[in-house]
Amino acid sequence: MIIGIGVDLADIARFERTIQRTPRLLERMFGPVERELPLRSLAARYAAREALIKALGGSDGLAFHEVEIISDARGKPSFSLTGGTAAVVAAKGGTTVHLSMSHDADLAIAYVIVEGPDPVAAATPTAPRNHIPAETPLDAVRLGGDVVSEAPAAAPAAAPTPAEGPSA
Repeated sequence: MIIGIGVDLADIARFERTIQRTPRLLERMFGPVERELPLRSLAARYAAREALIKALGGSDGLAFHEVEIISDARGKPSFSLTGGTAAVVAAKGGTTVHLSMSHDADLAIAYVIVEGPDPVAAATPTAPRNHIPAETPLDAVRLGGDVVSEAPAAAPAAAPTPAEGPSA
């Protein structure tokens, strides 16, 4: 089940000016391995932290220094969360945090999805995730409490009648 989604876009030049004005931000926001990365990558990691805040619905209990972005052997990024930040994610029901980042030209972007246990899958462990059986009527399909379709079926459109007489 998705708990929250966040996206953030960072202007790399603006981020660079901010770092030049306040160099201590690097130490306050980024881990030692992250600080070795090029500025455009740091801007994407800053955007990732901001996107995480948005996915969680606010910054209460979150601290940038408790959020580090690590990459696996293939370069896939993921969060390493510690302290109060990890506790906030857990308190909101988060069990997995997905992250995608990119940068091009003057912009860096990050997209975050915080995911928790799927209550349907937990109730029926043999059902595949996001599976709605074919025999389920549309008016019974609900997503997050919202009814997908409850409107009565529309009457079929009347068949067009052939034109009478020669066309002008």
